[in-house]
Amino acid sequence: MASRVAKTTLGALAAPLSSNCPFLARTPALHQSINQSTQLPALVQSFRGHCPFLGSVGHVSKHQSNNQSINETANQSVNETNKLDGLSKAYAEAKTVGANKFLNPAKMSQPIAQAESVAQSTDASIKQSTNQSSAETADSIIASKMAALKREGRYRVFIDIERQSGEFPKAFHHHPDAIREHSVAQSRTLQTNEQVKEVTVWCNNDYLGMGQSEVVLSAMRNAISRSGAGAGGTRNISGTTPYHSRLEQTLAAAHEKEAALVFTSGYVANDATLTTLGKLLPGCHIFSDALNHASMIEGIKHSGAKRSVFRHNDVAHLRELLQAADPTAPKMIVFESVYSMDGDIAPIKEICDLADEFGALTYIDEVHAVGLYGDKGGGVAQRDGQSDRCSIISGTMAKGYGVFGGYIAASSLLVDAVRSFASGFIFTFSLPPSVVAACEASVSYLMHSQTEREHHQERARTLKEMLIAANLPVLLSESHIVPLMIGDAKMCKQVSDLLLNKHFIYAQPINYPTVPRGTERLRLTPSPLHTNEMMQKLVAALDSVWAELGLPRQFNYVTINGVIHIERDEKGAPVTCCSMSENTAAVPSSFMGAIDAMPNNQMSQVAA
Repeated sequence: MASRVAKTTLGALAAPLSSNCPFLARTPALHQSINQSTQLPALVQSFRGHCPFLGSVGHVSKHQSNNQSINETANQSVNETNKLDGLSKAYAEAKTVGANKFLNPAKMSQPIAQAESVAQSTDASIKQSTNQSSAETADSIIASKMAALKREGRYRVFIDIERQSGEFPKAFHHHPDAIREHSVAQSRTLQTNEQVKEVTVWCNNDYLGMGQSEVVLSAMRNAISRSGAGAGGTRNISGTTPYHSRLEQTLAAAHEKEAALVFTSGYVANDATLTTLGKLLPGCHIFSDALNHASMIEGIKHSGAKRSVFRHNDVAHLRELLQAADPTAPKMIVFESVYSMDGDIAPIKEICDLADEFGALTYIDEVHAVGLYGDKGGGVAQRDGQSDRCSIISGTMAKGYGVFGGYIAASSLLVDAVRSFASGFIFTFSLPPSVVAACEASVSYLMHSQTEREHHQERARTLKEMLIAANLPVLLSESHIVPLMIGDAKMCKQVSDLLLNKHFIYAQPINYPTVPRGTERLRLTPSPLHTNEMMQKLVAALDSVWAELGLPRQFNYVTINGVIHIERDEKGAPVTCCSMSENTAAVPSSFMGAIDAMPNNQMSQVAA
């Protein structure tokens, strides 16, 4: 029906024009267009190409770019046929004048204007329909993706946790229906309510509890009293305060570097710095560990630099890639010190040795180590005596230092270059003075106190020993991270929910893309503030949940390209024949196939 209406309408519009204009009448190509085409733009092009008067009408040209067929128009508004038929009669009344029988422009102007008006109305209708269709298609695609995420058990539910100042790791868990706005005094009253429960937090990255330190809180309060809430601008425009300058000086001293630069987050610090350095160095070739954080991956991508990915913590593979690279190209090796999901630590000395040999810069992310390791809290590189060999150190003040923000520490030249060229630094507001003052107080304090670091390491060792004694599948790491393996996304969520709702323990499930599929886990983070009694309750609750759900107590672990995985049989079930320390089993071919299909490359996203 739509096609028939379209051809009839076009014919009605074209016939009087061709019969009254000698140019159009003598053009067989036009008649062929009329007979064969059902698209308005094609027909208009034929008219314009053969008639000097139509050719001079500029407004018609824009309709040539419309890719929607007249069939769609007819489907949407068949009554346009009557309008066009009326216009064709108007064209017929525009008689030829003069010896050469040219069309009279004066008589043609009104019908042409009317035709254009109809065409514009039609275009608007088509555009509205197209936009609506595109929006519906987008919604459908997104809804499908979200449904798949939920089916896999990977949908992330944000839990409302209100930390109790001075009592952490105790916190209030607010049910979604709970009252959101209330004072601390009201909170203590409401904790008996079914919607607000007191819980113990076991997955917080305030590793040393510095967010609860009176040293830090006092500095923040004093800065608010002196300077107010916000910074008022970017660092370049009224957003640099004495608090910012002092913090950067303190960070540089903590890392024994010439200078430091503060960013709004650790993510921004990595992204902005790597983007900038990769662009500043012509032909730069970046070598990146396969398990680098998403912020580092994005920074490398945004830099546009050539990149090669070496297998996780595999120094031999890194050497191969460096040897194959252009010896004249600027090079940068990008890696982390502590990898936050498995808790393993990079071979920093060996990587720095390769950097020296091949003339490469080194960029080390210490976000899960600053404050926790080293005699000044400078991280694992400082602990191992390698800080001076690391060209750029990136860190955060949101984890070990317990506040907020990110930074880099390096030579004055490199810091000044990033300060001058990094969009992620230049075009964003400065951190509030109160936050910066709290950060400086925390960094300065941990430069001199070893107590928190020592107690933290003891707490991590103690919890690992207790989990082993309870025959729970803890993944033994060389750092403070305590991964408890589950190996299934849906089951991991069940474990987390049972701990929260039945045992009042909060441990968020960790799943893909933070970790590879099949290695889902709880990531426990004991702090100096977690007592022996809290640990005993945690282990007892975990033992109860494991028994209730019938979860495996031991897995056979295999390492593929430096990444730890749970071995699985031909049906995909975990192999539970032995503990990690007894693991000597070969990797079955089916397991290797599953690993090969994993996105174990520079595009994968890893832990926050």
